Amino acid sequence: MSKLSKKLIIRITLVLSAVFIVSLALNTYFLPKYVLYQQKQKLAEVSSHVLSMEKKRLLEEIAELEQTYRVTIVYADLAESEDQLNDRLKTRLNEKRITLSRFWLTTDNIDTLREGGRVNKIYDQPKLKSNFLVNFLPMEGNVVAVGESIPYTSDTISMVNQFNVYIWSGALVVLILLSVLFTTRIVKPLAKLNETAEAISNLTFTKADIRTGDEVEELAERINSMSTKLESAHVTLEGKNEELRRFIADISHELRTPLALIKAYATGIQDGLDDGTYTEIIRNKTDDMTEMVDRLLLFSKLQVEPYTHAPVEIRQLLTGILDTYRLSFEQQGLSVQFEDLLPPEGGMVMADEAKLASVFHNLLTNAMKYTADETIRVRAERRVGVFHFEITNAVGPSARSPVDWDHVWEPFYVMESSRSKLYSGTGLGLSIVRTILEKHHAIYGVRPDADEVTFYFSLPFMDHHSDPEIVRS
Repeated sequence: MSKLSKKLIIRITLVLSAVFIVSLALNTYFLPKYVLYQQKQKLAEVSSHVLSMEKKRLLEEIAELEQTYRVTIVYADLAESEDQLNDRLKTRLNEKRITLSRFWLTTDNIDTLREGGRVNKIYDQPKLKSNFLVNFLPMEGNVVAVGESIPYTSDTISMVNQFNVYIWSGALVVLILLSVLFTTRIVKPLAKLNETAEAISNLTFTKADIRTGDEVEELAERINSMSTKLESAHVTLEGKNEELRRFIADISHELRTPLALIKAYATGIQDGLDDGTYTEIIRNKTDDMTEMVDRLLLFSKLQVEPYTHAPVEIRQLLTGILDTYRLSFEQQGLSVQFEDLLPPEGGMVMADEAKLASVFHNLLTNAMKYTADETIRVRAERRVGVFHFEITNAVGPSARSPVDWDHVWEPFYVMESSRSKLYSGTGLGLSIVRTILEKHHAIYGVRPDADEVTFYFSLPFMDHHSDPEIVRS
């Protein structure tokens, strides 16, 4: 039996026992007093009715009153002596089969009645195991006694209490059995929920199958929903941790290589092996490390800094950036085919212009470094209310595996060596692109084909019927 079941059964037993004890005390100590009080109230009502009647009418209706109220009514002349008066009343009570061994009106009682007052008495009759409650009333020189016999209640109450003990004992046994049954039905689903919660705490994201049709089932549904969300969050966190571990390993490798070269050439200078180029090589590697640190700082900054969104004329921004790259492309022996399918009026998008320009810069630089031929295709067009941008370049044999593209957005991921060491970068360009586009809630992706790859993204055009405003996010 579970702890909860024991607690419920013990508490139910204690409550039932307390109710029984209170009931027993009330029956034993308060019920006799209550019965006597009710009888006194009844006699008081009958007495008031009798006093409202004339003597002649009362004598005519005594039998009817006794039948109606189930009382005994006798009378005697107040002018008689004390003994005669008491004998008269006793005789008339005996005639009505009321035999009292202890019945007497004292001189003081008689004087009170002669003065117009009432006398109330209760006579204990131990042999008859009863009490006789009487109201003595003065009426036109007579005394009228209105009485009722009240049996002792102690024996009756004792029998009732004894019977109640049997009833309450049986009820207690039945209630305990029912409590065991019901608490088992309640506790069993709770035990399942406890097992599920314990499994979740151990990162085993199970679910509880509970069909009770009540709040317990609703609780199970909430826990199952929580388990699903925690599992998703755990998987995401594990993925982030794996990315972080890979990121640390990659950055360690990227920094260790130039540091090793710097150390080697510094040692060469120290040993007198410098042919005049060692210092230049050390300076170049230092510049590479500085650029990498700057890019890392930029990458980190892009994750947290606010973005200032404002209307940007997208064609003007794109063509301006392409113009700045024409000389670099020519120096590399590359050509850019720009397919401008935007409407004549161009189009406005809500974006952080500087960061959107960084996206174009990184995508163009990436294509310049890794293209396998001399042509890079750029396409800009309007698609169902959005600005769509694509940049396509050929790829070498080592970059044609579909699996490799799953990690292309990760920091320091390199699919193949750059075609030009002059433009070799830090491996953070596409990670920066992803971060900026996600902050703009843009749709983006990579589409590899047989011998080429296309990077693309889309941003919604502004509604021309709304006033442009600056938005920070």
